[in-house]
Amino acid sequence: MKILGAILLGTVMVFAASGANAQTKNEKIPVSGNCGMCKKNIEKAAKTAGAKEAVWDIPTKMLAVTYNAKKTNSHKIQQAVAGAGYDTREIRGSDKAYEKLHACCQYERTKADTAVKQL
Repeated sequence: MKILGAILLGTVMVFAASGANAQTKNEKIPVSGNCGMCKKNIEKAAKTAGAKEAVWDIPTKMLAVTYNAKKTNSHKIQQAVAGAGYDTREIRGSDKAYEKLHACCQYERTKADTAVKQL
């Protein structure tokens, strides 16, 4: 009887753990920026939007995020990053936020793409 209970408990724990992993998403988002100061600001903005982990790679300009899909999503994370002045794949930061960036962080912006929403 104790063995059956232990097997049942183990099975329940395996299913619970697999359900928790289904909520976790990993994604890479292109984000414009230049330097280490940008890296700090971009990662901080992503985390304030609910990312558990956020790492922006300077050479590739890619933000790798891990987040709980029940608590946030890619769009919310991109909104926060754009709100800090950095253009993302889907959202262009406002000119006002961009102008507040330190001079070394003011990357070369392209013309507003019609497919990209402006924050």
